Amino acid sequence: MVGLGNPGPDYLWTPHNAGFMAIDRIAQQEGVVVQNRRCRAVTATCRMAGREVILAKPETFMNLSGVSVAALVREFEADPTQDLLVIYDELDLKLGTFKIRERGSPAGHNGARSLTAALGSQEWLRLRIGVGHDLPAEAIAAGAARRLGKDYLLSPMRKADLTVLDEVLDRVATATRRILELGRAAAMNEFNRRERNEANSDQGPATTN
Repeated sequence: MVGLGNPGPDYLWTPHNAGFMAIDRIAQQEGVVVQNRRCRAVTATCRMAGREVILAKPETFMNLSGVSVAALVREFEADPTQDLLVIYDELDLKLGTFKIRERGSPAGHNGARSLTAALGSQEWLRLRIGVGHDLPAEAIAAGAARRLGKDYLLSPMRKADLTVLDEVLDRVATATRRILELGRAAAMNEFNRRERNEANSDQGPATTN
């Protein structure tokens, strides 16, 4: 399980580090600390659902995440199509939601693009954590739209948004265990449907992807 993000205190609580936060939450729940350095990443080993799992956070910065992930795949002789789960932020999904997919294009995400290039394939399991916002037209006119770009992704999150994300991270951790216990198809059926229903029940328009 690899979470994508940028190392260093300046990026600790930014939307672009949702993947790092997810790995830290899983590690916390499993009673391990992600601190061993290997393959240009910090890692920890734990047992989940009866399987040995490597938790990893690349230290290469987001745009070069694939360098570290490819090295980890070689180190552990893993099959990326079967043994790899990558967790990262997604601006096209609303904050408070997440989605599991077996494959797909990077869709503008530099970390996902780096992985696809390094692995030579889009066939790897990913869990995308929503960090986007639904903005009314007047907010866009007032310049709030820039929060949906690079400035927003690399800026510290507001306390209210971190509260929402904190709850999502627990659901993400549960979803990763379901993937190990029941398989990816069952996990996608359970969580993607739940997330979609919750998004549709919100007051604002649901984000689609």
